[in-house]
Amino acid sequence: MKIELKDDERIDDLEINNMKIIQNKNGFCFGIDSVLLSDFSKEIKDNSRVVDLGTGTGILGILLCAKTNLGEVVGIEIQKDVAQMAKRSILLNNLEKRFKILNMDIKEIISKKNTDLQKNSFDYVVTNPPYKKLNTGKTNENEKQFISRHEITADLNEFIKTASFLLKDKGTLFMVHRPERLVDILEEMRVEKLEPKEIRFVYPKINKSPNLVLIKAIKNSKPFLKIKEPLIIYNENGEYTEEVLKIYQKI
Repeated sequence: MKIELKDDERIDDLEINNMKIIQNKNGFCFGIDSVLLSDFSKEIKDNSRVVDLGTGTGILGILLCAKTNLGEVVGIEIQKDVAQMAKRSILLNNLEKRFKILNMDIKEIISKKNTDLQKNSFDYVVTNPPYKKLNTGKTNENEKQFISRHEITADLNEFIKTASFLLKDKGTLFMVHRPERLVDILEEMRVEKLEPKEIRFVYPKINKSPNLVLIKAIKNSKPFLKIKEPLIIYNENGEYTEEVLKIYQKI
């Protein structure tokens, strides 16, 4: 299918199952955090219903369609032009029957009735939410980058509360975030009946502090937390480690 691109857009090859994605050259492009989260959540079972809160370009949903046999993934994105770009990526990959984009505010999911987003109706929630609290971090980003990185339209509590609302009993949440927010994340999860089950820290190099954390939580589950082995991104030569290369499907 021929997809029209705007002057500031490009198509990137995801190098897995011939999947591609449209991205804005000047906007927020996906990073390794989305790739790692897609690998962390690849245990998603066949024919499951999945919702991606803050889907952005749709990268996570596209990767999960490539890596799993999920039945349906619904991506929620508040920025209209970004949501439209994600929809065109879905058409580009012929995923219309598996991947749907809803242009809406996640804060409205609980308060407004939507036939696609019923309470207790999803097997999995995946999310790569904005990491930074409002009024922190860089302020010289363009609007799309700023909304993607900062808790402007919804904060951590709203992402976790909405995830719990949407998940079935014993449903699973997969999240990627920053280690410095870990205490806040675990506290919010417990409040919303999401029990943290697995945590994996991601290190840029073996002698550096972690800069990402992958978290798995299950709704209404008994307490038991497993800290998984660390994930190292670069080796001493500055090249991707073998595990990261495998995740990228390049071995």
